[in-house]
Amino acid sequence: MSQVQTDTVEELDVLVIGAGFAGIYQLDRLRSLGYSVKVYEAGSRIGGIWYWNCYPGARVDSDGPMYQFSREDLWKEWEYSERFPDWSEVRRYFDYLDEKLDLSKDIRFDARVTSAEFDETRRQWIVRASDGSTVRATFLVPCTGFGSKPYVPPIPGLDSFRGECYHTGLWPQSGVDLAGKRVGVIGTGASGVQVIQEAARDAAELTVFQRTPNLAFRMGQQTLTPEQQKEIKDGQAAGYAIRTTTFGGFDYDFLPMSALDVSPEEREATYERIWGMGGFTFWLGTFQDVLFDAKANDTAYEFWRKKVWARIDDPAVAEKLAPVVPIHPLGVKRPSLEQNYYEAYNQDNVTLVDLRANPIEEVTATGVRTAAGEVELDILVLATGFDSVTGGLTAMDIRGTGGITMREKWADGVSAYMGVATAGFPNLLFLYGPQSPSGFCNGPTCAEIQGELIVRMIDDLLRSGRTRVEADVEAEGAWREHVAELVVPTLFDRADSWYMGANIPGKTRQMLNYPGGLPTYLTKWEESAAKDYAGFTIT
Repeated sequence: MSQVQTDTVEELDVLVIGAGFAGIYQLDRLRSLGYSVKVYEAGSRIGGIWYWNCYPGARVDSDGPMYQFSREDLWKEWEYSERFPDWSEVRRYFDYLDEKLDLSKDIRFDARVTSAEFDETRRQWIVRASDGSTVRATFLVPCTGFGSKPYVPPIPGLDSFRGECYHTGLWPQSGVDLAGKRVGVIGTGASGVQVIQEAARDAAELTVFQRTPNLAFRMGQQTLTPEQQKEIKDGQAAGYAIRTTTFGGFDYDFLPMSALDVSPEEREATYERIWGMGGFTFWLGTFQDVLFDAKANDTAYEFWRKKVWARIDDPAVAEKLAPVVPIHPLGVKRPSLEQNYYEAYNQDNVTLVDLRANPIEEVTATGVRTAAGEVELDILVLATGFDSVTGGLTAMDIRGTGGITMREKWADGVSAYMGVATAGFPNLLFLYGPQSPSGFCNGPTCAEIQGELIVRMIDDLLRSGRTRVEADVEAEGAWREHVAELVVPTLFDRADSWYMGANIPGKTRQMLNYPGGLPTYLTKWEESAAKDYAGFTIT
């Protein structure tokens, strides 16, 4: 264990890590309660993931009205121009928040937290950042999100490629010109789908290297008219009001009926109706048993498959993108939303390489060699995802009371009571973290609703003169079992998804998000809070 420093340049009540939705909410609320609070942000401006997400086609997969804070003084004066805004417009929204809330004065930019160590004597965290700064804080609140640590797979020869190579999560802020280039995209997750749609339009040649087909849903993108903007504003307050009552924190929820209890005609008509609505409705606004019952899921998958096949000219390509026999159930990986993704494969300049049939052997100086031969490229895009949910936390050298790092503690799987704290790490409360609703919940919704729980807890403790809180070992173990039990009746463990930690070699396979829905989670939290935060040891 390293020697604890006794000197510091600044002492705070709370240090927040990350200036995305969650971090901004903490800063604004805790500051309004009179606490000394600052934010350390690795990027050069506010926005969290939307500082890093600037690759071609990057856009929100939640409807614009839900992808903002619910404070009336903020949403009344803001309009997105599209139903699903792109990254540049989301950045403008964060600039708007900065102007309205005067955020930047308390944010230290270009300061990536490298280490944090708890000083038991003074009950403070000593936090060090990449810019050489050090700060002490009674509470440390990481808001690193579920996608802050890009994953680059160990592909042989990757470093030998002489062309341009970029991970979608580390895209150059100045942009990349794809026009007229030979572009290869490895990976077909959300960022892969979005890049592919853009590259298909601009690149001379586009080669997509697909391991698992993306069961993407219709986005239903629109440029919003003044009449639509007025309709949105008229219903916005009501939409925010119901978020805590729905599974995913959206303004819609599962249908209270089984896909198997209605006639085939009614089922087809229902699927057609919710498909036409676009967005995540076909995922979180469908029959209530689609994510639980394999037969019900099969009906949704077959509807989806027929929709996709109707858009693809070549049946052989259609089979690779939407196989007759599903590789995994529909919706158990986070769905992506697409606009013209499937039509792209009808273009002469687009080639799909099935990595299950022809795996990548190596990256060469000039391209990618698979079992079927080499594809020469000018630009290689790694849409290979993230060490999701836990990666942002374990990437930092965070050491608790026994000198053990969070990475070491979670080497055999995560234990995080209520998805906000882990034993051995006092006064560390993370948002949008493991075993919280995070990955199943609309981002700004969780930032506000779960964020307010954290604000209230910190305020309760500091006002009562208590300066140390730690998750109880037994409570965090029970929470881990609770999360595991909730997964059993679902279909989620039938896919190698980042929800299950299965996208990272060697990572423990377990559900990393709370699958019980936001209302159940909030009930569990309130039960704990009513008993003076049962499950936490407070002194």
